[in-house]
Amino acid sequence: MDPVILSRLQFALATFFHFLYVPLTLGLAFFIAIMETRYVRTGEEMYKAQAKFWGRIFLINFALGVVTGLTLEFQFGTNWASYSNYVGDIFGSLLAIEATVAFFLESTFIGIWAFGWEKVSKKVHLLSIWLVSGAGLMSALWILLANGFMQNPVGYVQDGDRLVLDSFAAVITNPYGWSMYFHTVLGAMILCGFLVMGISAWHMFRRQNVEFFHKSFKLGLCFALCFSILSALAGHQLGQVTAKYQPAKLAAMEAQWETKAGAPMHLLIVPPFDDREENLVELLPIPGFQSWLATGDSQAVIQGLKDFDPEDRPPVLPVFLGFRLMVGLGTLFIGVAVLASLFRNAIPNLKYTLLLFVLMIPLPYLAMELGWMVTEVGRQPWVVYGLMRTAMAGSPVDWYQVAGSLAVMGGVYTLLTALGFFLMGKAALKSPAEFGYAAEQGR
Repeated sequence: MDPVILSRLQFALATFFHFLYVPLTLGLAFFIAIMETRYVRTGEEMYKAQAKFWGRIFLINFALGVVTGLTLEFQFGTNWASYSNYVGDIFGSLLAIEATVAFFLESTFIGIWAFGWEKVSKKVHLLSIWLVSGAGLMSALWILLANGFMQNPVGYVQDGDRLVLDSFAAVITNPYGWSMYFHTVLGAMILCGFLVMGISAWHMFRRQNVEFFHKSFKLGLCFALCFSILSALAGHQLGQVTAKYQPAKLAAMEAQWETKAGAPMHLLIVPPFDDREENLVELLPIPGFQSWLATGDSQAVIQGLKDFDPEDRPPVLPVFLGFRLMVGLGTLFIGVAVLASLFRNAIPNLKYTLLLFVLMIPLPYLAMELGWMVTEVGRQPWVVYGLMRTAMAGSPVDWYQVAGSLAVMGGVYTLLTALGFFLMGKAALKSPAEFGYAAEQGR
């Protein structure tokens, strides 16, 4: 067995589990900061109880995000030593800033927020959650700029068998990294919105503290509606950046084999399941639409997969399907949020409709995981696009060593995730009365 393939599976497994927690951490921190700001401005105890209620879920989620993320950086040394040696001067500096600045700030002030109720002033306590939110967003930025370098390497010079940092400004202004950042953060806010809506809908369905959860639902709906629209725009921008810097990935996303000027977008495509270089079905074309989406010019030339050597092409089927499913889910989020906003005041009385929001909770998770699958699988066969192939990036280890750690990690991460979602589910079902909200207030 190939240790590089096993290492890829191990890193993908760790990233998959870790990314179940990261987006909700980003979204809920911002959500709670808004709730607590309402409390400080109005003095209304309901908003304080809401901050505490959603804060319990946030703290559980944050703790599991930290635990599941610890192994990722170790794998750069254990599984990807050749990669680390090649780009460590650049990649390592970005991760170091993330850990020593952003994560340190976030973890410090989250302690003040969690244990500082009634111990520090309201304004200091409010400041702590805003700093937690800002630090989380900063942490995501440094990590995505590091990933952006893998997608579009800039600001380096070749020094023998290593890349050396030449322009830090070029690295931190990398358009690929920033496009990924906005799309990812907006997706995190969508996930937060739908999770809040789903949990609130369940309590309203059970006729428990309806006023309390209706207010949470409406703020979650605001997140879902505003950020799903913004995410679609950010996704469009990321698509244009991909067309410019990774045309092979774009061709795989659209299953386009031939280079065309004024490339159409087919609403129904069935890509091949084997090595054939043509789609099985292409129906309902929109003339020039793919060219327009990718470049802003409906007559622009879009490269097809046949322009690239077979060994330089990403796997078409998973990239194509992942992209289409992600876009479909994003469209669904906008539609559901628009409809819900039209009936937002009547939501508590639409009893069985409330269950649909509960069922929606897993879908933003799925959309974000699909997005990362498209991003990372679509970059293949490169670990640093155009410079280093993934096959050359591994550590000199035997396959059974990686297989053993993969099996152990898979078991541990599965147990952690089961425990995490059990604890978050248990917290989601608690009564707001535990956080100082009188039950008789919630009709």
